[in-house]
Amino acid sequence: QVQLTESGGGLVQAGGSLRLSCTASTRTFTTSTMAWFRQAPGKEREFVASISWNSYAIYYGDSVKGRFVISRDNDKNTLYLQMNRLKPEDTAAYYCNGGGAYSDLGVMRTGDYWGQGTQVTVSS
Repeated sequence: QVQLTESGGGLVQAGGSLRLSCTASTRTFTTSTMAWFRQAPGKEREFVASISWNSYAIYYGDSVKGRFVISRDNDKNTLYLQMNRLKPEDTAAYYCNGGGAYSDLGVMRTGDYWGQGTQVTVSS
């Protein structure tokens, strides 16, 4: 069974940086679009960023544009999210998703595979 495992979350002060990783248990997603989502307590799940299999098509949610950078290393079956200039409102559980479809209009559909999430807490 395919598994996605996130890591890299933690507690950071506002203005700081973190890098999240999401590693797939197989090479299933090396030809799939991958994405990051986040969900804060009491809020709906929010699209953060997506990246096509060849890294040519990258999209970001409006709230993270200019601060977060998504990337991937297919040789390592790993997806990354570099988060810079973090704000308290970035506090959430962050999830990676495999196999969805995205455009500059937003989320077309999410993929069937989700990681278990990693918590990011930004203190003010």
